[in-house]
Amino acid sequence: MPGADRKTAAERAADEKAEKAEKKAVGRKAAGKRGSEGALPYVPARGGIPVLRRAAADCRGCPLYADATRTVFGAGPAPARLMLVGEQPGDQEDRAGEPFVGPAGRLLHSALGKAGIDAEQAYVTNAVKHFKFAPVTEGRKRRIHKAPNLGELTACRPWLAAEVRRVRPELIVALGATAGKSLLGNSFKVTEARGALLSLAPGTELPLVAGEGDGDDGGDGHRHFLATVHPSAVLRATNRDEAFEGLVADLRVASGFLG
Repeated sequence: MPGADRKTAAERAADEKAEKAEKKAVGRKAAGKRGSEGALPYVPARGGIPVLRRAAADCRGCPLYADATRTVFGAGPAPARLMLVGEQPGDQEDRAGEPFVGPAGRLLHSALGKAGIDAEQAYVTNAVKHFKFAPVTEGRKRRIHKAPNLGELTACRPWLAAEVRRVRPELIVALGATAGKSLLGNSFKVTEARGALLSLAPGTELPLVAGEGDGDDGGDGHRHFLATVHPSAVLRATNRDEAFEGLVADLRVASGFLG
């Protein structure tokens, strides 16, 4: 019967909506119980990047997992001399499950090539592993990116710390303010630091504010740090060509260091 079919469809939609709301509520409750631990209980004490990636798929360290399609973990060789850290996955990354595969990622690859850096030799990741976005509405069909807040950044930091220990990069490049804050602390300002190579004392680990480690020191911790803008900022710039050349100029500093 037509009426019954419509009722079944409506009931199914209501069930899906209720299930999603329950999932979000459970995520918030679980994250609240863990308090400042965030993702730390999910981070394996041993194992390489593949082990971390599998564990991160089940992370419930903050509520962002409830709306995201999947965890988007870092990718690339480990160890690697160069590690690039962005803010969070975007819409296309969330669907594909890989970092930097959308418009910003394509622009980044172009900038790396122009700066003389082989993108395939770099490890790329994000400070936050789940896509945060504004809800889709009747008048807005596309998922719009929302910047992660301090609590979400803090909750996800144990994953970034674990990646740094496994990848053991000589140089970490922060793409944008959020990545810089995750690595160096909340006082970081990309406008003041971009393009300047920072040499950290031997034994200094990044993130500086990571707190308790995960049990794998991954080397002597001798790091260098460089900040630049996020490639998405270039896409939004009024003068995109000028902004792109600025990004390339910063990456050439990294290229010069790496030789």
